[in-house]
Order: sequence, then structure tokens, then C-alpha cells
Amino acid sequence: MDVEFKPSEPLYLQIMNRLKRQIVSGRRKPGDKVEPVRELAQMLAVNPGTVQRAFSELEREGLLYTERTSGRYITTDSGRIRRLREELVGQIVADFVGHMRKTGVADGEILELVRRYLQGGV
Repeated sequence: MDVEFKPSEPLYLQIMNRLKRQIVSGRRKPGDKVEPVRELAQMLAVNPGTVQRAFSELEREGLLYTERTSGRYITTDSGRIRRLREELVGQIVADFVGHMRKTGVADGEILELVRRYLQGGV
């Protein structure tokens, strides 16, 4: 698996964010089993401790749960997944609007540009 990590952000956060995007996009479904720590660490070419930290944080956030003898799974709490999606999408929109405003684009123009883009223009 060819994954590029940003040197400016801790690896465990990047792994967490990657898994979160996979959950909200449906690539990882509620109740799906997650790879074991060592296997995912090998796939991502990172230290197993880094993956363990990401998993622990995701469990703390209620996105993963552990079954004692069979491993980790994606939460089946659809409300939690919906809230996560809202958080992620909200942050993407806030970042986009922030960048546009810093470029000097007015809010009305942002809306018009997005509308045109969605209609195949821009």
C-alpha cells in the first residue's frame, strides 16, 4: 500500500484521519473488522506503536471497539458515524472558505464559483 505521509503532522493523527475518512465514505462499514496493529503497520510502513496509538485514540473517540479475543471493529453506532461525517465535512468547508477569503474572494463569489463548478464549469 503506497501511502504518503506529511512530515508536518504526527503519523498517528494521519492514520486516524485516514481511517475516519474511510469510515465516513463507507469504505469501512459499521462492524467491519480492522486489520491487526502489526499488519496495518507493515502495510503503512510505520512503527506498530504508531498504529497502536491511532487505534487507542479511535477507541477513545468511540469509532473503534475491541472484542477480547477477535480484534478491533468499526463502531456500529450510526449516530457517531453521522456526527463524524458532519465534523469532517464541516472542517473541509471551513478550510476551503478560509482559503478563498484569504485570496480575496467574497462569499457571494465563492457560492457562484462552487455552483458553476458543480455544473461542470470553472
